[in-house]
Amino acid sequence: AANRICKVLEVNQENERLMEDYEKLASDLLAWIRRIIPWLEDRVPEKTMHEMQQKLEDFRDYRRVHKPPKVQEKCQLEINFNTLQTKLRLSNRPAFMPSEGKMVSDINSGWQHLEQSEKGYEEWLLNEIRRLERLDHLAEKFRQKASIHEAWTEGKEAMLKDKDYESATLSDIRALIRKHEAFESDLAAHQDRVEQIAAIAQELNELDYYDSPSVNTRCQKICDQWDTLGSLTHTRREALEKTEKQLETIDQLHLEYAKRAAPFNNWMEGATEDLQDMFIVHTIEEIEGLIAAHEQFKSTLPDADREREAIQGIQNEAQKIADYNHIKLASGNPYTTITPQIINSKWEKVQQLVPKRDGALQNEQDKQQSNEHLRLQFAKQANVVGPWIQTKMEEIGRIAIEMNGTLEDQLDHLKQYEQRIIDYKPNIDKLEQQHQLIQEALIFDNKHTNYTMEHVRVGWEHLLTTAARTSNEVETQILTRDAKGISQEQMHEFRVSFNHFDKDHSGALGAEEFKACLISLGYDVENDRQGDAEFNRIMAIVDPNNTGSVTFQAFINFMSRETTDTDTADQVIASFKILAGDKNYITAAELRRELPPDQAEYCIARMAPYQGPDAVAGALDYMSFSTALYGESDL
Repeated sequence: AANRICKVLEVNQENERLMEDYEKLASDLLAWIRRIIPWLEDRVPEKTMHEMQQKLEDFRDYRRVHKPPKVQEKCQLEINFNTLQTKLRLSNRPAFMPSEGKMVSDINSGWQHLEQSEKGYEEWLLNEIRRLERLDHLAEKFRQKASIHEAWTEGKEAMLKDKDYESATLSDIRALIRKHEAFESDLAAHQDRVEQIAAIAQELNELDYYDSPSVNTRCQKICDQWDTLGSLTHTRREALEKTEKQLETIDQLHLEYAKRAAPFNNWMEGATEDLQDMFIVHTIEEIEGLIAAHEQFKSTLPDADREREAIQGIQNEAQKIADYNHIKLASGNPYTTITPQIINSKWEKVQQLVPKRDGALQNEQDKQQSNEHLRLQFAKQANVVGPWIQTKMEEIGRIAIEMNGTLEDQLDHLKQYEQRIIDYKPNIDKLEQQHQLIQEALIFDNKHTNYTMEHVRVGWEHLLTTAARTSNEVETQILTRDAKGISQEQMHEFRVSFNHFDKDHSGALGAEEFKACLISLGYDVENDRQGDAEFNRIMAIVDPNNTGSVTFQAFINFMSRETTDTDTADQVIASFKILAGDKNYITAAELRRELPPDQAEYCIARMAPYQGPDAVAGALDYMSFSTALYGESDL
């Protein structure tokens, strides 16, 4: 019985121990399940990928480390429960009823709940990791695009706000516009990037990115800056286009200024040169022409001044446009180097030179009026003196040719003319004084007279010479007449014959005129061999110097030789031959014996030595000497 009791008690004790173990294991397992399920159902995401990966790692540790023992415990619990129930059934004990909530079904239900939570937790972890991975990718993409965009926009605002166009030339502004157009194209191309950045930021917000505020702040800054760039771009384009139009207007004004300034500047330079030009005039008409031209020039000055003001107005208008629009013009006009200062300076010089030119022209006019008075004074005297000289020359010529009265009457008449000519000398002196004044005044021509002082001098000298020569010719004719015994009637005939053939009344006969005269006098000088020889012989007598003309005196000498008994060279040779004792030469002793001393010495000094075969020492050639006396050989 004791054994039975002991055996029953042992069984009962074992069952109680098993029950206690079950209760403890069930309590521990349920407590673990209750503790783990909230952890698995905690779906609050972490902010970073690292934290989420740590959760995944914790979950994996749970699966690998913490859960397997619990699975064993659950399995052991079920085994223990089944074993206990079997033992109780075999020992006729009532089935074991665990404490409320610790039933195997409760444990299975809790375990099932655990596994469901575990499965959902793992899916959530993986989804969250994928979400964070995408968020990290989008965030990195946002940062990259934002950084690239911010790098691109760096300095763009300053560039767009730059007022470099205010100091640009037209070519510069056009280059700036082309550069701005390129920037606008670039800006339009970056529009997609800005939209992408905004879209990424929106997606990050939709995916509940933990750093969305900073992303939104940065995105908003980029968008605001983009709007600012767009506004600045539009403003700069308007400013550039406005400046271009203004510079085009200024450029047109500069071009118009250059087109008008160049000819005006040339006109002023020409005017300056003309106003300073040295002038040389010789007549009152010339200076009056210069004065008229100068007055004509002065009449153009008001128009020129208006043109100058118009040109200055063009420059002022260009500067006004530039100042109003704050445009800093480049130094100088690109189309010309002629500045308004240069124009004003040259204009002032022209204004200063005009009165100086007036004074110079007035002085010259006074001088030319004085010169004109000297011309008229000289011309008045010269127009009297010149014709008087010409008249006297003609009268003397008529006296010499007409042969009125005897030669003595002609000579007396000529002497009276000579005295009248000498008495007229004060008129020549007066004219010389007037000419001296003209020379001192540097007057070179005189339209009021055809007579110059040189002409008057030559005429006066010729008149004096002609009067003296004509008187001398008449005196010579008187000597010839008396020496040859020529009658007055013969002299008259000689003059009539000479004058008849002196067709041009030159006072000399040409060769043909002289030949015609000889033929009329009966000389055989026709145009044949014998006649030509005779004419040449006669011409050698009347024109020994080969002048080609025969004077009246030579004509008288020839005619007197032909018509009167005169000594000849042959007669003188015959006389010398008698003195020489019929020899072909003569000695000095014979000459001194037969001739007066002075005539003997004259002959000895001029006779050449005799060269004939019968010559003796001191023989002299009287034949060559005799022919030389009559001009038939050289003495």
